[in-house]
Amino acid sequence: MSGPERLALPGEVAERIARARRVVVFSGAGVSRESGLDTFRGAGGLWERMRPEELATPEAFQRDPDRVWRWYAWRFQHVAEAAPNPAHLAFARWQELFPSILVVTQNVDSLHRRAGSRRLVELHGSLATVFCQRCGRRRPMAQAVAASPASAPRCECGGLLRPGVVWFGEALPVAALEEALEEAGRADLFVSAGTSATVYPAAGLIEVAWRAGACVIEVNPEPTPFTRLAALRLAAPAGQAVPELTAAIERCRAQAG
Repeated sequence: MSGPERLALPGEVAERIARARRVVVFSGAGVSRESGLDTFRGAGGLWERMRPEELATPEAFQRDPDRVWRWYAWRFQHVAEAAPNPAHLAFARWQELFPSILVVTQNVDSLHRRAGSRRLVELHGSLATVFCQRCGRRRPMAQAVAASPASAPRCECGGLLRPGVVWFGEALPVAALEEALEEAGRADLFVSAGTSATVYPAAGLIEVAWRAGACVIEVNPEPTPFTRLAALRLAAPAGQAVPELTAAIERCRAQAG
């Protein structure tokens, strides 16, 4: 695929895209990789260089809150310096192409929001906020990092502030998961982009959508456990494939009137 005009949609996929009213985009770390943010799994991923239980569990935070806080403060600064890439921007453009679109992301970097996506479910939380483990009060991560870059800060109530992300061993936010499942079960078009589709229950959204009759499109350089369900698979990085898919969708919907 050397340009937007080069992606030709298979006939049945084109027909289903032309008729689609409800769309769900399911994004993973691969979508943000081209913004300079490491993925968590795969070659060069963050978990290849460190053990998750050392930094991303409630037990790790209880054991050494300052060490965990410093790593997340570094991650937050890294994310703050990143910019949405062509994939994030293209998905935001879909809001003008379909009557209903929900972006469901496993990423905690807020890049979809910064790109302009308005209906967004952040299944694994967000690095943009922190909350108090004692009273639950939330505040901006930027404020907390500025006040205490090297040690875990405390709330006015005395409780420790922690990143607003879902750690290993914690349940996904109930409301976020319920909204994602409901929309996946109603989708005409479901696009899985930049995810290994191995983390549950999030990965189960793909099968929920497929079983409900959605046209499934997969965008990922490597095959996933759900590749077999895809009516169309684009084996390329999201930053390349999603803009080309967007151009093809624009042509398809324009021709359909």
